[in-house]
Amino acid sequence: MNSVGIDISKGKSMVAIMRPFGEVVASPYEISHSAKDLRGLIDFINGLDGETRVVMEYTGAYYTPVAHVLYEAGIFVSVVNAILIHNYNGNSIRRVKTDKKDAIKIATYGLERWVDLVRYVPEDDLRRTLKIYNRQYDKYLKMKTTLSNNLIALLDQTFPDIKDLLTSAPRKSDGHVKWIDFISTFWHCECVCGLSPKAFKIRYLKWCKKNGYLYNESKAEKIYIEACGNVGMLPKNEFTKNLIVQAAAQVTSIAGALMVLTQEMNRLASQLPEYSIVMDMFGVGEKLGPQLIAEIGDVRRFMRKQSLVAYAGIDAPPYQSGTFESHSRKISKRGSPRLRKALFQVMICTLQQSKMDDPIFQFLDKKRKEGKHYYVYMTAGSNKFLRIYYARVKAYLEQIVA
Repeated sequence: MNSVGIDISKGKSMVAIMRPFGEVVASPYEISHSAKDLRGLIDFINGLDGETRVVMEYTGAYYTPVAHVLYEAGIFVSVVNAILIHNYNGNSIRRVKTDKKDAIKIATYGLERWVDLVRYVPEDDLRRTLKIYNRQYDKYLKMKTTLSNNLIALLDQTFPDIKDLLTSAPRKSDGHVKWIDFISTFWHCECVCGLSPKAFKIRYLKWCKKNGYLYNESKAEKIYIEACGNVGMLPKNEFTKNLIVQAAAQVTSIAGALMVLTQEMNRLASQLPEYSIVMDMFGVGEKLGPQLIAEIGDVRRFMRKQSLVAYAGIDAPPYQSGTFESHSRKISKRGSPRLRKALFQVMICTLQQSKMDDPIFQFLDKKRKEGKHYYVYMTAGSNKFLRIYYARVKAYLEQIVA
């Protein structure tokens, strides 16, 4: 009975091997994540007497190559949530934090939780790629929000309120937004009010045809009136033009990348067996469907629907002590924040579309009429949605296997 504790870090790891009753098989030593060192670790583990299990923390992407190589070698590997290792004190009141102590701590944890260790099974390449795409999408979306806010702040000093006049949705073909393309040409209110109304209408018509947007004469009139009523705080010169045009180009570039990521995620997700089931669920579209599939993964890895709810971090753990029992509990938030975000967006779409025969909308509407707080009924709806998702997708996947 050998417990191999591996404290993972970037590019290297600390390894310690323990047996019951505190017997040290191998004192903590460092290995790199090179093929040579990992091969040496495999040979050392295979040479040990008795059953051997390797335990490591879930540390982002750093643990993946080590766990994958050991799994391929036929070694039992268990990847444990870092919170469980952090809260495990190993029967000690001292708080020592070194890589060597952590490796021993993980190995000791493996011995005490030997029968509860869950075997690591790597995700297939398609699901892993889809999850990476979703993580990149999330990062790009945050960048777009930051750059868009920066552009709006600059426009407040050259052409205020133009964003509210051109409210078209992003174009599906390339992700371009009309108001951003517009201010790339008419970057200052004086670019519009410096022309006569007729001249601006003609120029606006040519711009719409060139950029593939529909022309609306009343919209052109509103833009002209708004421009003539604005006062640009920044002067109309080349320096101001460069600020606006460059900021607009950055937002457009990120928007185009997001559109490509969305299309690729949808293409990848469509190759998975549960794609049609997920896309048929109300409130799920071409963006949210692949995001849900990416973050949830294969639902068969969850033993119960409650496990999936806990994975999303929207469960409310019980709190009771003596005669006191709390009836107003907060969600744990110890799960995937990206999954919670996607679920929240699904709930928003469900409320906006208000399909009366949809069970999720009926549930949300019921809680809303009861006077529940917005976040309370949105979280409760997300919880119910996940349970339905689990039941439908798992039943379908098991039917395919059968």
